[in-house]
Amino acid sequence: MPLIPMRDLLAAALAEKYAVGYFEAWDQYSLEAVLEAAEASRSPVILGFGGALMNQRWYDSGGLRRLAVLGRATAESARVPVSLLLNEAATFEQITRGLTWGFNAVMLQTSELPFEENVITTRRVCAAAHAMSADVEGECSRLPDASRAMGDPDACTLTDPDQAARYVAETGVDALSISIGNVHLLTDGEAQIRLDHLARLHQAVKVPFVVHGGTGFPDSAVARVIELGVAKFNVGTIMKRLYLEGIRDALIALPDEPNIQDAVGSRNAGDILQRGKERVKAEVMRRMAVYGAAGKA
Repeated sequence: MPLIPMRDLLAAALAEKYAVGYFEAWDQYSLEAVLEAAEASRSPVILGFGGALMNQRWYDSGGLRRLAVLGRATAESARVPVSLLLNEAATFEQITRGLTWGFNAVMLQTSELPFEENVITTRRVCAAAHAMSADVEGECSRLPDASRAMGDPDACTLTDPDQAARYVAETGVDALSISIGNVHLLTDGEAQIRLDHLARLHQAVKVPFVVHGGTGFPDSAVARVIELGVAKFNVGTIMKRLYLEGIRDALIALPDEPNIQDAVGSRNAGDILQRGKERVKAEVMRRMAVYGAAGKA
């Protein structure tokens, strides 16, 4: 199946009151877990990879290209509507390479830039992407981050409705990442979501909203935020945790002299990486049901 424009997936989600998940992958097993979950759930999905936590030297010396080829081949084999997103790229050069190598949606990290510089930079991304019939997700506010290594939490603010409206109008982004209490890389507990603030954003901004930090986003708030314009959730941290836990449990269960060929890369039940993949798949299916996307393909 050919790739579907992300704007079309999000428009359908807004119209039918559900949200599409972007479940961030990092290797072939995790990517397959997401697609298999989508096909089993009959759910549209956004596949892809993120740049924020990747080793940048590896990423820029061939890693991104290899991921792009893997992602494109996987997406084109899908039996459900799929977009392919390069998420949170670190540089404009990564964006242009990603577009050349087959991503049909992109996002550049710009939240730490001054507003005017952010607008200029994002407008440049939009020009490059739209010229190749690709979509752009933008950001004009900085999320709090549960990782101590990721910057000053005092610099994080709720997305300002007036500023967001100006940003969307001046850049031409197709979707907007928003800060409404959601938290990046949250591993314990749930974020405290400001529905009152989202309602003000919904009045001011007319592009689909994206919630990053999907791992810690409370299930109980999902339906309400969808009513207020959220059409996409980004999920990553919980997937890595479950993948690691599945592999750890599989390693513990191995006999003293395991069948090496079966344990690594066989795709059989004894494959330790397959155990991680199955846990990711189950969680993605659960979240697709929570987002209301199951059965919408």
